[in-house]
Amino acid sequence: MKALVSEASGGPETLVMRDLPVPTAGAGEVLIRVRACGVNYPDALMIEDKYQFRPERPFAPGGEIAGDVLTVGAGVTEFAAGDRVIALVGHGGMAEQVVAKAPKCLKMPAAMPYDEAAALIFTYGTSYHALKQRAALKPGDTLLVLGAAGGVGLAAVELGVAMGARVLAAVSSEEKLALAKAHGATDGVIYPRGPFDKDGAKALADLFKNACGKRGADVVYDAVGGDYAEAALRAIAWEGRFLVVGFPAGIPRIPLNLALLKGCQIVGIFWGSWTERDPVANAENNRELIELYLAGRIKPHVSLRFPLADGGLAIQELPARRALGKVVVTID
Repeated sequence: MKALVSEASGGPETLVMRDLPVPTAGAGEVLIRVRACGVNYPDALMIEDKYQFRPERPFAPGGEIAGDVLTVGAGVTEFAAGDRVIALVGHGGMAEQVVAKAPKCLKMPAAMPYDEAAALIFTYGTSYHALKQRAALKPGDTLLVLGAAGGVGLAAVELGVAMGARVLAAVSSEEKLALAKAHGATDGVIYPRGPFDKDGAKALADLFKNACGKRGADVVYDAVGGDYAEAALRAIAWEGRFLVVGFPAGIPRIPLNLALLKGCQIVGIFWGSWTERDPVANAENNRELIELYLAGRIKPHVSLRFPLADGGLAIQELPARRALGKVVVTID
């Protein structure tokens, strides 16, 4: 089978196409014919050995896929050959076939296309866990989303609206703000590119404060990091929840006196680990996400599609912060 693999640590340009043996489904596993693979920021980190987990090389990046079950291993009763499924595989998705653990698979609705299916669980799963379990977002809350046009950010916008919040989108361009508004954001701000000096950091904080209003944001969803994090924290409401989601702009250093003065919580979001620790709650979240999709309240925005051979170009879109919504690799 064809696979796009990482043979040595490096950027997306180091990925190479190889012919690999077809894997076999073991006990509790399913073998899937991959039709589409969602691209996520961890893919860029993993191939450079900068992620929490380092697969043994050679490996194909790609942690979420959609495709068709080919065979099932011993003990698997919930899936059968021919089933259309979404699967979380950690890595290995940029290949024609991949093995997944059965509990990590989810049957696709009949009307869902493969590219949207491969763009659903990772981003919406992360954002739903963040807003539901970690932030306890309530109807009427003000939600400020940083990086609101990216994969997890746009998912947070849609889910925030579905949960009854007033959603404000923070983005880096007019095009991105228009996209966030089209997906339900009430309003938003366009922030400048960093880094920022002292005056620039104050101006950025004022930008967020003016957008959120006198009371501030009940929940800040930070998928950007860097200098933007402290500025957004300064715009949080009393007893607000600041969600730490990602750091494409760098890992921030936040003065903790701000948390004291705001009486707020700074909450880490490690969705992947949570799914392992609480699989029952995660399964319920996935069921609710499918229901929201079928009701038309959420819909993955796939802005770019690449063939398998150009999977490296697909990954490059994320650290360059050019991606709008999700980028997907399609496999014919």
